[in-house]
Amino acid sequence: MGIGNISPPETLLGSLDIFVFSLIAGLLIYWFFFRKKPEPVLDLKTFPAVPPPIRETSFIEKMKKTNRNVVVFYGSQTGTAEEFANRLAKDAHRYGMKGMATDPEEYDMSELSRLKEIPNSMAVFCMATYGEGDPTDNAQEFYDWMQGTDDDLEGVNFAVFGLGNKTYEHFNATGKYTDKRFAELGGKRVFDLGLGDDDSNLEEDFISWKEQFWPAVCEFFGVEATGEESSIRQFELVVHNDINMNQVYTGEMGRLKSFQTQKPPFDSKNLFLAPVTVNRKLNRGGNRHLMHIELDVMDSKIRYDAGDHVAVYPTNDAAVVSRIGERLGVDLDTVISLKNLDEESNKKHPFPCPSTYRTALTHYLDINNTPRKNVLYELSQYTSDPQEQENMRKMASASPEGKALYQSWVLDSERNILLLPQLQARYYSIASSNKVHPTSIHICAVVIEYTTKTGRVYKGVATNWLKNKEVTENGHKHTVPMYVRRSQFRLPFKPSNPVIMTGPGTGIAPFVGFIQERAWQKEQGKDVGETILYFGCRHKNEDFLYQQELEEFERAGVLTQLNVAFSRDQEHKIYVQHLLKKNKEQLWKLIHSNNAHIYVCGDARNMARDVHTAFYEIAEEVGGLTHTQAVDYFKKLMTKGRYLQDVWS
Repeated sequence: MGIGNISPPETLLGSLDIFVFSLIAGLLIYWFFFRKKPEPVLDLKTFPAVPPPIRETSFIEKMKKTNRNVVVFYGSQTGTAEEFANRLAKDAHRYGMKGMATDPEEYDMSELSRLKEIPNSMAVFCMATYGEGDPTDNAQEFYDWMQGTDDDLEGVNFAVFGLGNKTYEHFNATGKYTDKRFAELGGKRVFDLGLGDDDSNLEEDFISWKEQFWPAVCEFFGVEATGEESSIRQFELVVHNDINMNQVYTGEMGRLKSFQTQKPPFDSKNLFLAPVTVNRKLNRGGNRHLMHIELDVMDSKIRYDAGDHVAVYPTNDAAVVSRIGERLGVDLDTVISLKNLDEESNKKHPFPCPSTYRTALTHYLDINNTPRKNVLYELSQYTSDPQEQENMRKMASASPEGKALYQSWVLDSERNILLLPQLQARYYSIASSNKVHPTSIHICAVVIEYTTKTGRVYKGVATNWLKNKEVTENGHKHTVPMYVRRSQFRLPFKPSNPVIMTGPGTGIAPFVGFIQERAWQKEQGKDVGETILYFGCRHKNEDFLYQQELEEFERAGVLTQLNVAFSRDQEHKIYVQHLLKKNKEQLWKLIHSNNAHIYVCGDARNMARDVHTAFYEIAEEVGGLTHTQAVDYFKKLMTKGRYLQDVWS
């Protein structure tokens, strides 16, 4: 176990693997078992019910009560921004300051103007950007407040680190807006805006920014580093030897027993267990597994629109979890709580507690993720071998040599470590229309599985988990914890507007929903404009996804044009951008004269860029625009909501 996938017994380990394995095993035993005495467990049934404490909604008052002067807010969708915020808050004590990481959704953000009441105070924002430049779910209200407020923030010190991806058109839009808006409202920028790029190495960008940020803070406030080291993970293990199992979490993200008693509305803290009614393989050949899954949401009151995303919460492989238990020599069904001893932390437990070891490893910990550099640095503090300590600290640094070592030894090899942030939701574009399937949500996905350079077999957690949600004849239905996330990826308000859809591979997912909806609109007697699809796959006889359905839509006149690029059915590869260029005159007329809406879904790093370029060239060759004019032309279409992307890297 430890840094490195749980590999088969015959796999040979290098000296560093063996060392780190031994190190982490020791640490786990320490963290999970080393304690003076198990705390006595109170029988809660013998005590009268105690009303829940009143939640503090004023972060200013909390800061005053706890003597803090640095507040780090995070807008986080997958947990990375939250982790960065916790690291910054923890770092503050090294400079004689005291910080706390805070979810903006939990506090009244209009109190920011009061931050000046606290001497030598500062607000830091770790803001991730989601989708088409949108804020994350937990930062939406804060974003709305920034847009509408005219509060005077003079005297409020701030700094912003943004988390984004350069393959997206609106790179780091939320971080940029937060930095710009606070300056407009009179805030004092302590340090320059940091722009993290997940297409490159977000961790490296954060470390590089942080290493310059703190010296700037020292200069701004006239403080000096204390030289004290910080450790983020400080937990006390409590073993519950006699506890009512009704008080134990079994995988819920929020309310205890919410899986047993399902109550709407359903969201990221209250998941709906949707039964799987269909799970079929889409491709007829090849070495990949592409699947179509249907989730029953009849009893949930969940509503969605074509183009929305479904968030599913996977679980880790039961066999891997069992092997971890065997390696550690623990009874996985032991009920435990991990109590956070770090008074700087805003979370009492790292995951819902009490739970069993099995539940924690199955539902809450991302045991397949690669360790971040701060974890390596912390582990290095326990390393007795000077050479190994040097290597771990080197990998944790921002030096070129350290970056290269981290890339090759950790990232390229897909090594992992047990002590990680929580297992996060996976988002899939919904492949159905609510007008046609009001009680069912469809998913189209490809199962992730490949061999790394070191011979380790890497399996995607969510897609392999979904693949195994087979529909049986015995009446038992597997369920998927899920909720719906709204998207701006929408069909035109007027059905008469033409639509041009480009989606290779599983990027076809939202367009299946769009086409279903256009068919429904036509049945309602509405004037439906041209509906054109550009789809790409490798081989016509292997992975032409939804071929039968698409060809039926074409015969019915719902799909005006079905253009398919089979990239590997001929000597020279043909992609969707080549077909776009082939039909350039027609496309330019639809876009420039007929108010067509353009949609792109799929790979952001290559396909979306190539499609961009194809449209630029069409504007230049047919529309007579210069390259600069063409780029500006399509940027304006994006601003107007006529060029929308649902892409991933």
